[in-house]
Amino acid sequence: MTATDLHGVRVLVTGSTDGLGLAMAQALVAAGAAVAVNGRQADRVAAVVDRLGGPAAGVQPAPFSVRDEATVAAGVQAAAEALGGLDVLVNNAGLGMRTVNPRFTTDPQPFWEVSPDGFRAVIDTNLTGYFLVARAAVAPLRAAASGRIVNVSMNHATMRRQGFVPYGPSRAGAEALSLIMTADLAELGIAVNQLLPGGATATGMIPDGVTEAARARLLQPEIMGPPIVWLCSPQAAGVSGERIVAAEFDDWLSARG
Repeated sequence: MTATDLHGVRVLVTGSTDGLGLAMAQALVAAGAAVAVNGRQADRVAAVVDRLGGPAAGVQPAPFSVRDEATVAAGVQAAAEALGGLDVLVNNAGLGMRTVNPRFTTDPQPFWEVSPDGFRAVIDTNLTGYFLVARAAVAPLRAAASGRIVNVSMNHATMRRQGFVPYGPSRAGAEALSLIMTADLAELGIAVNQLLPGGATATGMIPDGVTEAARARLLQPEIMGPPIVWLCSPQAAGVSGERIVAAEFDDWLSARG
């Protein structure tokens, strides 16, 4: 096996019908991994599964909401069974600021104007969702030879940016959760790492009305491809507790020697 040969590696990527999740799923499939595609809407999941080659290419559907404890448990188990086991969980499903404030870049909203329902929806997806899916995945990951979890994160500046409640706190909480998961799972041999783009990325989380000049500066979702393939490869064996910035991945990898 080389760093880009992932045949035999089985990966569940949550929130993989678009954006960063889809880009990572595409990169993993291209490298030979078997991938379970996740999303809340079964029809969208099925469309992406077909787009990526379907079961013949090792791509399986895993439609469930990361916010629902019962469907998470059943969905992770079904995904692991469809893949013949689970080697890697990529926690990626998330909601952005535009769900609570469509004009968050031009008209930031103070925290006291955020609706409780909007706050809960983002926290339940971006933080509680990571907890629920990882919790359900521990059993199949323990059964793998080298179980791994990758939690997608965001820049620290975004976590504390004015007008970014509840998105900022949700990502900060998920980062703290990742650090605790790293410690808790060390004795079980399950590695936990964080991966973030390294800047604003051209996904559905970007609000309407952004200028063409600003859009030109956005990172492309495909930037997540090389680091996620590496994190699922034999070269990443024993790597845990890292926070990898995709935009700086080549330099990070070179610094490791």
